Amino acid sequence: MEVVHKIGRRKTAVARVYVTEGSGNITVNKKALEDYFSTGTLQYKVKQPFALTETEGTYDVRVNVYGGGITGQAEAIRLALSRAMCEINEENRTVLKPEGLLTRDPRMVERKKFGQKKARKKFQFSKR
Repeated sequence: MEVVHKIGRRKTAVARVYVTEGSGNITVNKKALEDYFSTGTLQYKVKQPFALTETEGTYDVRVNVYGGGITGQAEAIRLALSRAMCEINEENRTVLKPEGLLTRDPRMVERKKFGQKKARKKFQFSKR
């Protein structure tokens, strides 16, 4: 099996994932997964595509991720891994799609408008 390269995005985070056959090592920005994502919830989010497709410990993953916060980065990695699992085996799609792991979450931060305090909040209105 050659290297499978996929990209995942969430908010402003962009994750590039390189999947090869191996023993289950996950490296994020040249650090171990446990060092980069300290909380168990974020580690679970990253490993979710492997858990659902029952392929834990069969692939080595190398990740470059930048932008956004750690939650957005974890979800960007999850999307990229889900796309990679579908390319490796098309039958994985039937497992991942109902869980919503193949959907790019379109929600982004709304821009601040001029003449306003924030995106939607206005300055206080004074009648007189």
